[in-house]
Amino acid sequence: MNRARELFDEVVVLVAVNSSKRPGTDEVRRAAAVRAVLPVEWTSVTVVAWNGLTSTYCHRHDVGVIVRGVRNTTDLRYEHQLAAMNQALGVPTVFLPAQPELAAVSSTAVRALER
Repeated sequence: MNRARELFDEVVVLVAVNSSKRPGTDEVRRAAAVRAVLPVEWTSVTVVAWNGLTSTYCHRHDVGVIVRGVRNTTDLRYEHQLAAMNQALGVPTVFLPAQPELAAVSSTAVRALER
């Protein structure tokens, strides 16, 4: 998020529903948890819970680009497919490679640690 903040005046973190995953809490609680760990002075970052296509959110809220983190080549293949779909829907995607110390972190691993 910090690198996205360096590139864009405003950043919206979209906490969305992914039907292929089973998070321990709903997207509203996850969005609140994300906002809670961000520095208070990051006033240019908004965290939003969303249930729908990312491109739909972007069009409704005048968001011009999607920023996605990529950890490895497996992520890149998946993210490339999403980016192609979102581009076809009128919203381009920018990829940011994960910082090396975060490349092995996944939501699945984080949930496993919480148990």
